[in-house]
Amino acid sequence: MSLPTLRQILELPAFAGAELLSGQERLDGYITWVHVAEVLDVARLLSGGELLLSTGLELARTTPEARVAYVRTLAESGVGGLCLELVQWLQELPPEMLQTARMLQFPILVFRHEVRFADLTRAAHERILHPGAFEEEPLFKSLLEALIETGRDKRFMERHLGALLRLPSRPKSTLLATLEALLASQFNIAETARKLGVRRQSIYYRLEQLRGMLGDIESPERRLGLWIALELLKR
Repeated sequence: MSLPTLRQILELPAFAGAELLSGQERLDGYITWVHVAEVLDVARLLSGGELLLSTGLELARTTPEARVAYVRTLAESGVGGLCLELVQWLQELPPEMLQTARMLQFPILVFRHEVRFADLTRAAHERILHPGAFEEEPLFKSLLEALIETGRDKRFMERHLGALLRLPSRPKSTLLATLEALLASQFNIAETARKLGVRRQSIYYRLEQLRGMLGDIESPERRLGLWIALELLKR
């Protein structure tokens, strides 16, 4: 599998608007995965090459010394970069973090507007796991077009989403949005709840509803089918 570089990740439409503040020298470093993490000791859980996404919640609460140590630890652990949303908890990157990152040539990129982390992880993971889909003839797009052109799109959606599509409008839209967020976050309950603006307990409850109506939704084959069905529904 050919891993994408940070430069290639930043070229994805989902990352439009990202501003690179440091680490321009490391744009050709490979990205192995994307994680959403707020805790400051996350580096001990990583294996290197990851791109971290954070709202800056814990960074805003801690000391300048701890923020410097955080950047140093990420750089020393081989993390591929840090992406911060400068909206709610931090409005600007703390100067001590920027100075340390530039000294260590560690990539930090920021969004100065609210973004859906689920969209970022989904786009990046698709690029990491399915590099062939980003060639001149995208495989995923070709599959969708083939289903539509042969008139099998409605049958495909019915097979994978039928029970949801027959619900009244409000619960249907709620559960479809929850399913999409769960798939995009790799079934990370906390991230799904944060992006949808609800409590974790609500996500657990909706997940049980989805399982009751759709059966197995977590095997790799089933996830792919649901993902395709959701894309067809948007079209």
